[in-house]
Amino acid sequence: MDKYSNFNQLQESEAEGVDYEIVVTTRKTSRVAVIAPHGGKIEPWTAELAEAIAGDEFNIYCFRGIKKKRNGDLHIISRNFDEPKCLSFLKTQDVVVAFHGCNKKGERILLGGRDNKLIDELAEALKAVGIAAETSGHEFKGTNAANICNRGATHAGAQFELSMAFRKGPNGAKFVKAVRDVLKRRHNAT
Repeated sequence: MDKYSNFNQLQESEAEGVDYEIVVTTRKTSRVAVIAPHGGKIEPWTAELAEAIAGDEFNIYCFRGIKKKRNGDLHIISRNFDEPKCLSFLKTQDVVVAFHGCNKKGERILLGGRDNKLIDELAEALKAVGIAAETSGHEFKGTNAANICNRGATHAGAQFELSMAFRKGPNGAKFVKAVRDVLKRRHNAT
């Protein structure tokens, strides 16, 4: 259960620049958004992966926990994540991919969201480099219209739930390249 049910509640008790930071970087030629709404010490290594995938080509949004302790207090479930800069930013984005951490055992990648074609493309690209991604049979479906990954211009995005073992594991570079390749194809098609 999250301590805060929305961003207004969070900002009443937590201070930007002290407890959390928000990073938004836009590229004039991109309508692809890579986001990490639980970055920093909330879900470690999600923001770093998102930034590596965004590179210099894609837009990036990160909400990072920077408290000395109790960063989990900053977690707002994806369907309630309503930080104003993020919502404003996503309105102009045709492709949205969110990165989250989950508490699954082993190296696990769970894909969800409402953009089934994008989910299939991501899963196939990962499979081609020897990384398995689960697209069904898990609880992180990400299909709620209010889920932050579905708040872009098309109202359909994708989300990754990555186990800690995967985030800390040896496949990071292959993962980043495979996801970037899919997003580059999507970017060139928009």
